[in-house]
Amino acid sequence: MTGGATELHKGDDPGVPRRSLSVDGDDGGSKGVKPATESTRSHEEVVDFDTERVEKVYRKLDLRIIPAFWLLYFLCSAIRSNIGIAQTMNKAEGHDLETRLGLTPKDTSLALALFYVSYVLFDLPSNLIMSKLGPRVWMARIVLAVGITGCCFAAVQSAWSLKFLRFLQGVVIAGMWPGMAYYLTLFYPPSRTGKRIGMYFTASQVSAAVVGLVSAGFQKMDGLGGLVGFQWMFLIYGLLGVILGVVLLWWLPDRPLAPGETRQKSGWMKWLRLPMTPEALTGEDAIVHYHEMRRVYHARPWNLRDLWYVLIDWRLWPLVLMYFGVVGVGIGTQSYGSVIIASIDPTFTGIQISLLFAPIWMMDFCAILLVTPISDRFHKHRAIFFSAAVCIQIAGLLTVTFALKNSWARYGGLLMIGFGLGPTVPICMTWTNEIFQQRHREVGVAAASALVSGLGNLGSIVTTYALYKGWPEDAAAGPHQYRNSNFTMIGILCVSIASSFVMTVLLRIFGNKPSQKISSGTAPGDSSAEDEFLDGAARREVHQRGFAGFGKKSRGGQSA
Repeated sequence: MTGGATELHKGDDPGVPRRSLSVDGDDGGSKGVKPATESTRSHEEVVDFDTERVEKVYRKLDLRIIPAFWLLYFLCSAIRSNIGIAQTMNKAEGHDLETRLGLTPKDTSLALALFYVSYVLFDLPSNLIMSKLGPRVWMARIVLAVGITGCCFAAVQSAWSLKFLRFLQGVVIAGMWPGMAYYLTLFYPPSRTGKRIGMYFTASQVSAAVVGLVSAGFQKMDGLGGLVGFQWMFLIYGLLGVILGVVLLWWLPDRPLAPGETRQKSGWMKWLRLPMTPEALTGEDAIVHYHEMRRVYHARPWNLRDLWYVLIDWRLWPLVLMYFGVVGVGIGTQSYGSVIIASIDPTFTGIQISLLFAPIWMMDFCAILLVTPISDRFHKHRAIFFSAAVCIQIAGLLTVTFALKNSWARYGGLLMIGFGLGPTVPICMTWTNEIFQQRHREVGVAAASALVSGLGNLGSIVTTYALYKGWPEDAAAGPHQYRNSNFTMIGILCVSIASSFVMTVLLRIFGNKPSQKISSGTAPGDSSAEDEFLDGAARREVHQRGFAGFGKKSRGGQSA
């Protein structure tokens, strides 16, 4: 039946009796909270609401979640990446990072790479802890810790302390990016997460641009209070991160509650006296969302056996290879973009390099806003959108490599790389959500998003440690400086394209039905494994939205 105009009130749904939910840090959804309708939940009637009513609920969630995610990703990206621009700040005065710390090119590349070593090691454990303890508290913890380590960079005095802090920063930030993707699947169906991931992923591009632009101001502060320009940059960004980490405890919503549930503080959250946060949805909105996303409200607990089935699923590895290439090129460009610009024209000053670095990420920003909403509307063709964007990156790298007689053409190649980078990472993470939520439920999203992000970041280790300044022969001054590094990045991008098409072909051959091996609460062959996903969103995901209604303004003033 259609409920677009039906007035519903909290507790009116006959399939969801009123009960309390103890908030003891277990946002995994089930520990100590067993619904009274557990035995019949797969057979509850799902109320169908019209699309406009559902979109209104999603827009309300957008206003609560996306701005907070944008801010946290902006600051964490800035804190993580400002080491790249610190290499050229106040270089003429000898106050750049390398000169002050006496770093060799190998020291710099190792420090950059160590972040990703620890990130790869701790990404999966962090995301699994988040799924058990609760995404709100864990996300706030990540931002707070990143801010503290960011402040500590202002005190580095030697190569070893820089390397140690980079490794430590990778440990504390691990799980943030895949955790954000997992968090979205608690509120939105996977087919609608690409646009949302793209929304807050633009924060990384804006932060890269802002780090470049604002660094010009920090360079003017050189010597103020006995600190050089890059020390002021590390300190101020770090302090902002600490403040945001505390604020997020009050702002980010917890896992949504089914109509009739009440949230009570208990366990370690009560002991720590952590603040409660207002519910994301109430009243009729909560009921609409319940029927749209029933899979979230009735999530089963998972165990190590369930995790093992995720790890051995072949669908994981093409996604890892896709991510490996695009994130490797993205981080390589972010870490060495200013160095590449300096090599294009050695007469550029440090401030000019900072200003030229910013437009690369504005191109990235524009591509995200243009492509990711369309890819959601044609969610069955993720590989096409992904591969087209990667081809633009390859064209940009070829331009940077071969347009030796025209410096501005080479710079234009960097802008092409930025544009091509934009949609690739959000599309890859969205495709991961789509495949693994359907096949392995919540543990599939938590584990697969972390593994794709973590193992895929091995590409970041390659590009930051082995390429550009980490490849002494290739870094030698001359017309062919960094040529082999560019060729290597083209090679790993070709692997990404091939992997996306391999995934498409294999999914058509083998399909992506819910795994019958999931052990928690389900016997092999139990049809409830599939019935659980017969909620309103699953029915809508059968068909692509296409351009139907694209650009229309709803009553809320936003396009659907």
